[in-house]
Amino acid sequence: MKIALLGYGKEGKSAENYIKTHFNSPEIDIFENFTPEEIREKDYSSYDMIFRSPSVPPLGLENETSVTKYFFDHCPCKIIGVTATKGKGTTCSFIKSLLDAHGEKAHLVGNIGSPSIDILDELDEKSVVVYELSSFQLWDLKKSPKIAVIGQLEPDHLNVHKDYEDYLGAKANITKYQTEEDFLIYYKNNPETARIAEFSKAKKIPYPFEISPEIKSAIKIPGKHNEENALAAIAAVASYKNISPDEYLRDYKTEIIKGLESFKGLPHRLEFIRELNNVKYYDDNFSTNPSSTRVAVNAFPDSNLVVIIGGRDKTNNEDLPEIYDILKAPQIKTIVLMGESGHELAKRYTDERFTVVESLKEAVETAKKKAEESAYDFAEKEAIILMSPSAASFDMFENVYDRGDQFKNLISSLN
Repeated sequence: MKIALLGYGKEGKSAENYIKTHFNSPEIDIFENFTPEEIREKDYSSYDMIFRSPSVPPLGLENETSVTKYFFDHCPCKIIGVTATKGKGTTCSFIKSLLDAHGEKAHLVGNIGSPSIDILDELDEKSVVVYELSSFQLWDLKKSPKIAVIGQLEPDHLNVHKDYEDYLGAKANITKYQTEEDFLIYYKNNPETARIAEFSKAKKIPYPFEISPEIKSAIKIPGKHNEENALAAIAAVASYKNISPDEYLRDYKTEIIKGLESFKGLPHRLEFIRELNNVKYYDDNFSTNPSSTRVAVNAFPDSNLVVIIGGRDKTNNEDLPEIYDILKAPQIKTIVLMGESGHELAKRYTDERFTVVESLKEAVETAKKKAEESAYDFAEKEAIILMSPSAASFDMFENVYDRGDQFKNLISSLN
């Protein structure tokens, strides 16, 4: 059997390992470091199967698949699939934590966990899979999960998708193939999400909804958006149990509190690092677009905020006006600009709060000095340093994890 692997990242390597152990004498050709044009123009007529990596646009070939498609075709248990522009990982983690509190055999896969194909042999009908699904993984999916969650949707990855409608079309596949026996949990305050839900055949559960102060206090990570992510998770686990969220909240209060309290947040997503000299440090390096930075800033409305922002813009700087609008928030006292988009912001706008730096180390040192001054001068409000770049990392770092890890290391070494 002759198989082509298009892309050799995390999922591509997992696909290679799986193929070698599950296919009879496979002949595998690996393709990487190609342009979109090169991969589209290649002749695939000699291949029996083509495994597409998530970042490779679908080719529309009959024998084309992906790790996600292959997993959906062969998974023996229920799948809870989660998608959104931001918050997918947090929602998935809340779901996993709640399922753990119920003693379920839950597995977390996708962008946040292991490549799904790695755990396929471990699953049986009593397992449950929580799958974080990006637009790239959903792009050409022909099956939908038993329980689907769609959070807030906003323009993203338009450097890969041909336009916003193409991006939304990929997201919509999470519910497109659901039936009346399936469940769709959707964010009712987002027009795009509500529009996708309108065409779904599944049983629809909108969120956010009201919860008791006792349940709310069990959510240990800051921000209204994280409360909403927890509500989506509650609705998803209620659907898994085939009951309404109201019934679940009434009958399983102990398990819900245990599940919510045990999740303390994900790395680089509004992650609290430490407090030093009356200043709290938060790592929000996963914020690579304006909408996620806006959410992060709004999580601290009553603070003196020092924001570190900037990197490689994903929209050819078209979103800089939106970013600057976010930076007008009254709680922001100092703005430390770094990277390509940071320098461009400084060229376009004049703001006495701006300080332009050339390295992450200089950004941290500058932010520390400004925040400690703020903590002294405005003692009635807590001083917070928030790194929420609103841009990609590739101008100065290997990836978003590298950027976040370097930031955390710098913060940990301060004295």
